Amino acid sequence: MKPVISPATINRLPLYFRTLCLLLEDGQKVISSAEFSRRLDVTVTPEQIRKDLASFGQFGKYGVGYYVRDLAKTIDQLIGYHNCWSLIVIGLGNLGWSLINYKKIAALGFRLQAIFDVDEAKVGKKINGISVYHLNEMMVFSRENPIHIGVITVPEMEAQKVANLLVKAGVRGIWNFTTQRLNVPKGLWVVNEDFSIGLSNLSYHLSNSGIIPISDKYILNKVSEG
Repeated sequence: MKPVISPATINRLPLYFRTLCLLLEDGQKVISSAEFSRRLDVTVTPEQIRKDLASFGQFGKYGVGYYVRDLAKTIDQLIGYHNCWSLIVIGLGNLGWSLINYKKIAALGFRLQAIFDVDEAKVGKKINGISVYHLNEMMVFSRENPIHIGVITVPEMEAQKVANLLVKAGVRGIWNFTTQRLNVPKGLWVVNEDFSIGLSNLSYHLSNSGIIPISDKYILNKVSEG
């Protein structure tokens, strides 16, 4: 039976991998957990790094540290960057455009196969060589092109409808950029990207750091109204 790995640990693996790649570029061969902690863009203690890595096995050498190249290869295998996963984007709004033009998607092992929308003015066009189809064409497309991941960037009220189509199309994972929590069958992985959570996280740290806001009247009024 495989050990249960916490979502927080999984979310930190790409940060570890990126840092290790930078170390490789600098020619560094070995790194301690303390230096690793200092190199990260986020606050992760040496103890947390050791605990995270220990979830997957025994790494590093006591009194020496982690061998950078070996650890990078291991994390690469754990995340699956060596694989190639097919991906489609549903919703060609501003966010959809940004994701489609994100150059690192291919470098991370994802292949954008198609774009879907309901706007007839967009259907039939090509963006970076990728065709835009009508949403109604998804089932036909999926029968000829297996889809691993569907990215939802549609209005919130349409999110569940799109998710239902993705389930029928046989996707194994959904990257959801709406605030709608999706109802999907067990065994289908959903990752929710809620921008409000990230901003709320920053707001928490700013509020507890003695920093003076522009104003708190709006929020106070909204709370009192509730």
